[in-house]
Amino acid sequence: MIQVENIHKSFGQLHVLKGITLTVEKGKILSIVGRSGAGKTTLLQVIGTLLRPDKGRVVIDGVDVLQLSGSKLASFRNQKIGFVFQFHHLLPEFTALENVSIPGFLARRKESEVIARAKELLDILGLADRMDHKPSELSGGEQQRVAVARAFINNPAVILADEPSGNLDTTNKQELHKLFLRLRDQFDQTFIIVTHDEQLAGLADQIIHIKDGEIIQ
Repeated sequence: MIQVENIHKSFGQLHVLKGITLTVEKGKILSIVGRSGAGKTTLLQVIGTLLRPDKGRVVIDGVDVLQLSGSKLASFRNQKIGFVFQFHHLLPEFTALENVSIPGFLARRKESEVIARAKELLDILGLADRMDHKPSELSGGEQQRVAVARAFINNPAVILADEPSGNLDTTNKQELHKLFLRLRDQFDQTFIIVTHDEQLAGLADQIIHIKDGEIIQ
């Protein structure tokens, strides 16, 4: 379960998040929608421990993450939170298999265990014959699936996705949406997704709308 309580965040005089509170049950997909500038990405960054709020509480997998700092916070983020971004952020010099494996290596897991899991994930995502290819040799849809596999490598408590289908064509968007649903069901995986895509948002178990830093009904 993910619990977010009374989150406030300001940048200078700009009050971006104004007391956000929400709960996401394990194995559910939450979509966060709203216009640009509403605070969606800031909220996702706070939940993902990439940004510290001015006030509030974030509990992930029973841990009050805002009480962690330094190496403990970095370790928690690596092991418990998977990230999927709009532009993939794959390292161009590494193969798909190597890109997927990196978070596992950073977690200091056994190399053989990490590689076996990475191969398994790439196979599940239909990329068994592409794992030795570098990002420049993959289509946009394939690159995004590699990014999804990378997010899963450490069996995280939650996957945070920021506009994950925003850079894909219609066909690949639909495939990605189906993939999220399949992974939710197959792995009982929790997702929090920021999106402008009404189709993706509509597939979620729960939708919240943010306007001017607040959740609206």
